[in-house]
Amino acid sequence: MAGLLARTGFRVLGKRPSLLVCSVRGEKYMADPLEHATGIERQELEAIKKGNPDPFMMRVMKRGLGTKDQPTTVPSFHESRIVGCICHEEAFYVNWMWLYKGEPKRCECGYWFKLTEAQDPFK
Repeated sequence: MAGLLARTGFRVLGKRPSLLVCSVRGEKYMADPLEHATGIERQELEAIKKGNPDPFMMRVMKRGLGTKDQPTTVPSFHESRIVGCICHEEAFYVNWMWLYKGEPKRCECGYWFKLTEAQDPFK
């Protein structure tokens, strides 16, 4: 196997043939992950490449005004989503709650949240 790989420009690292390093004119580099990705991982990498750093909306969001008239909106693809609220900057815990579409909900700290329809991140 090592002889076959040496002719194609790849080299085996150690005793594990699954770890391959590409070599061009003596310089070593790892292959582009997008070339090997499939399925949802590929969709995620393509969305990141197009400029969407958070296609699955997993990053921490800043709270908005949070009043009953202007609640903090939380995007979701589903009818419900679990949301965590850090009520105070020095808090050692997160208040978790379920949000449902069409039903604004108030956290224990007094901030209001509302679930909204999310845009497809892969378009």
